[in-house]
Amino acid sequence: MQYREFGADNARTVLLLHGGGLSWWNYRETAALLMRDYRVIVPVLDGHAGSDRPFTAIEDNAAEIIAFIRTNLGGTVHFIGGLSLGGQILLEMLAQEGSICRCALAESAMVIPSALTHALIAPAFGCSYPLIRQRWFARMQFRQLRIRESLFEDYYRDTCAVSKQDMIAFLRANTAYRLKAGIRGCTAAVTVCCGGKENRGIRRSAEMIAEAIPDAKLNVLAGLYHGEFSISHPQEYADAVRRMTAAACE
Repeated sequence: MQYREFGADNARTVLLLHGGGLSWWNYRETAALLMRDYRVIVPVLDGHAGSDRPFTAIEDNAAEIIAFIRTNLGGTVHFIGGLSLGGQILLEMLAQEGSICRCALAESAMVIPSALTHALIAPAFGCSYPLIRQRWFARMQFRQLRIRESLFEDYYRDTCAVSKQDMIAFLRANTAYRLKAGIRGCTAAVTVCCGGKENRGIRRSAEMIAEAIPDAKLNVLAGLYHGEFSISHPQEYADAVRRMTAAACE
């Protein structure tokens, strides 16, 4: 796994896990806002543009990042945030090692498996994958994701760089993930958030996560779609990180 780092001289560490099909630039503006006060590390998840190995499983990514924290960061960090696939990896980290961070923000993470969607991913991408490299198709997908316009070139470049095998692998993992029982042993202060305009599965997943983690807080963000908080509102996201880390250090 590869890592992008900002503000390396700071003592407090923030780790940010990007969404599936995106990359470190998911959090580029947030990292720029936080780097004066935090050491900000953004892993490039396996199977994504700029990564050094294929995607295998959410559990493997979680174990890799935990090992990195143990080896390089003293075994724990102040804050971990994760979006969608990154949010699932965060939840898996908390299930594997509940004290890996002081506080965490899981955004738009699905924990209700969809057998039908899972089964259709491979045949669907077998037909549509060649279209991904067409700018008109990428533009259409980009607009559906409601990512802010300034990130289109990053999105297009990195989407084109993801292999069909890796894309199928992480999408199938995303649609099959379930919360592990170990999440109940989490000691971090966890906030779970989702957009008010997300689909029912994501909203219900947020409720389930908040119910499963001791003392977790649920925040439904009115008017927002999937991933909009961290991708399109970096200042508000950075402010949330500051509030959460300040509360956790009291």
